Amino acid sequence: MKRIRRVVLFLLFCGSLYSSPAAEIKIIPLFIGQEKFMVEIADTPEGQLIGLMFREFIPDDFGMLFIHETEDDRSFWMKNCRVSLDIIFLDRNKQVINIHFNVPPCEDEPCKTYESERPAQYVLELRGNRAKELNLKPGDTIFFSLNH
Repeated sequence: MKRIRRVVLFLLFCGSLYSSPAAEIKIIPLFIGQEKFMVEIADTPEGQLIGLMFREFIPDDFGMLFIHETEDDRSFWMKNCRVSLDIIFLDRNKQVINIHFNVPPCEDEPCKTYESERPAQYVLELRGNRAKELNLKPGDTIFFSLNH
């Protein structure tokens, strides 16, 4: 019963988020080497909860950047995702901590979680295998400015 109530509340919340005119989408440029991406910002609890759920397609030059105020252990799952994603954990200096490549959508409950190897402040999601195509690896720096 408790689980059903949580699911209903979640669905109501999602519906109100999508219909709310106050839900502003922020997009900034982000660079991995010479490659430019336009990334959607997820810096609110609501935006981070929804993430890239329900998206049918992720372009090569698009992603989502999850922004947290401090570094902490982070974990992500692929609940309600319809495409495979790369999950890239970054420290406060925007250096790659670790990458989970081509993570498939969740098909079984409970969904598997994908964690940072140490505290992360940012998490970048890209189309599955995109980080591998860019030869992205731990220690690399990703460039973006939050002062727009």
